[in-house]
Amino acid sequence: MKLEGVRVVDLSQFLPGPQLTLIMADHGAEVIKIEPPGEGEPGRHIGLAEGGHTVFFRNTQRGKKSFCVNLKTGAGRDALLRLCETADVFVEAFRPGAVDRLGVGYAAVTTRNPRIIYCSISAFGQNGPYRDVPAHDLATEALAGIVSLNMGSDGEPVMPHVPVADITASLHALSGVLMALYRREKTGQGDYLDIAMLDSALAWTPNITGSTFALKRPPKPREERSLGGAAFYNIYRTRDGRHVVLGAQELKFVRNLLGELGRPEFVDLCERGPGTHQLPLINYLREVFATRTRAEWVDWFRGKDIGFAWVNDLREAFDDPQVNARGMRIVDDQGREHIGAPVKFLREPARPRISLPVLGEHNAEILQELGYDEAAIEAFGKSLQTGSPSHR
Repeated sequence: MKLEGVRVVDLSQFLPGPQLTLIMADHGAEVIKIEPPGEGEPGRHIGLAEGGHTVFFRNTQRGKKSFCVNLKTGAGRDALLRLCETADVFVEAFRPGAVDRLGVGYAAVTTRNPRIIYCSISAFGQNGPYRDVPAHDLATEALAGIVSLNMGSDGEPVMPHVPVADITASLHALSGVLMALYRREKTGQGDYLDIAMLDSALAWTPNITGSTFALKRPPKPREERSLGGAAFYNIYRTRDGRHVVLGAQELKFVRNLLGELGRPEFVDLCERGPGTHQLPLINYLREVFATRTRAEWVDWFRGKDIGFAWVNDLREAFDDPQVNARGMRIVDDQGREHIGAPVKFLREPARPRISLPVLGEHNAEILQELGYDEAAIEAFGKSLQTGSPSHR
């Protein structure tokens, strides 16, 4: 597998860091999850549980080893630093400065292992006026302008329903880690990555920054080509209260659909680009789509060269034949479902390991590898006292 032989020490919690290391684990990396004593990774307790683990935990922590460490003790710090001597990658997602106070910051770790790739993920990065401000996904999406673009029918911003900043930070961190590993092959040197969720969210806005940069004003969502200002990039309600979308604005698709509907006179509105002038067409299509059920429209569009899709709920999405053909829903031997691996290789494809660790399951194995004798392992176990540092 692509990452076989790569050892990752994962000190992160919740979503951005664990998602990064999950992808690495699915492609062969050995990921050692560092968990505080007591309740361990917070994801163990978030949301619905099934089979002894939360669904959140099993979709972010599969295939990893659990090493329970109390970093507020000298024994815990020493064990983690010794582990870092054997590692290729170190991932943390605390607030800036927290790892230095714990004695496992970049300087401390690279003193023990100059070749390590050290990745810090935080809300706002390691510098700047917001450096020490506590924040999760919603706050960073708000400051990145993303929330302002998600407007309801009343013109008010609505809650973003997927963690854009979390996942974009995770993917940018993965890209950086892999680039650093590649560079290390040539130079022998490790590196430090400073990944900010705010930066990552902003980096996903190139298609909506036209007015922001050219006119020095924010976008008007209902006039933007990808935010509701275009008839052929929009959501429509069907007769049964479900929804469908038109998701491609190329003029060939416009002509194809309006030709089928017998309304070619509307093509001119699309030729002029997005904006309020398209409202007559949008209103017409709203009336048209309200005349049939979602299923009837799916049948009507089948075989036509038009950018059309139906709106699945999340249950329908994971039952969708395309999703299952791509292996994005994994069902284990107990019938429990898992999110599949999105990165597909022809050679050495991902092999997700469905096993989930109990808290501290691999302590003895890891400590033995690091040279601890039985007495030292027993003493280490006694040193584990409930308590963990604040996240971010």
